[in-house]
Amino acid sequence: MYTLRRWWDRHGLQVALVVLAISAAWAVRYTQASIIFEVFQGVTRPFQSSPTKEEQLEKARMVARDERLVELEKQNQKLQELIGYVSANKDKGIVAPIIGRSPDHWWQQVTLGRGSNDNIKEGHIVTGPGGLVGRIISVTPHTSRVLLISDPSSRVGVTLSRSRQMGFMRGQGAKRAVMEFFDKVPEVRKGDVVATSPVSELFPAGIPVGRVESVNLSKSPAPEAIIELSAPMNALEWVVVTPTKPPAPTDPPQPQQQPEDDTQTSNEN
Repeated sequence: MYTLRRWWDRHGLQVALVVLAISAAWAVRYTQASIIFEVFQGVTRPFQSSPTKEEQLEKARMVARDERLVELEKQNQKLQELIGYVSANKDKGIVAPIIGRSPDHWWQQVTLGRGSNDNIKEGHIVTGPGGLVGRIISVTPHTSRVLLISDPSSRVGVTLSRSRQMGFMRGQGAKRAVMEFFDKVPEVRKGDVVATSPVSELFPAGIPVGRVESVNLSKSPAPEAIIELSAPMNALEWVVVTPTKPPAPTDPPQPQQQPEDDTQTSNEN
């Protein structure tokens, strides 16, 4: 007993302090640790360097300027591509911006920022980087609406540049279309280039359309091919509108004189 008392006299204070520290830590851990954090923040806040209101506004203006510069660079790049496309195109076209596109009809139709006041008419052809885009289906004085070739209701007469196999193409949404061949056993393979047909009534011949992505020769009633469109329908911002090809000249019908003479003879009789 005497030995235990002597040990307590020597180490009792240390044991009490350890127990007190453990108890305090447990209380902080399971009660209001956030209070300690708030007290720490309050004490150290005067020593923290926070940006002023003017500095925050200036930083926001700098971010806005940087973002505007990036957007202007992108627009300039698009415009340079369009200028090069128009210069390389033999036909004189009307450059028109895309100003409207419905999320529900993203792959079907677009609205252009030019109309009849710019000599745009229904039936005019719309092309862009990559090739054929569609044709004008309605016009107002300042706007016009384009039916894209990716629209399922669109029909385009097309041909394979390599084998000259012909057919018609209908849109499939997104950036693909389906080509249905006229021949039962067409000469076609993956990678073939597709262009508008010489016998097309809506589009001039030779406008690039896309490439063959896959072929289904067993499709009924006619073989089909999936076409990946060459024009980036989802990324277009500018297009070129050109008139349709003029109708081929035809000789006026000759009057049928003999039947008229036969009729006159019969009447006289």
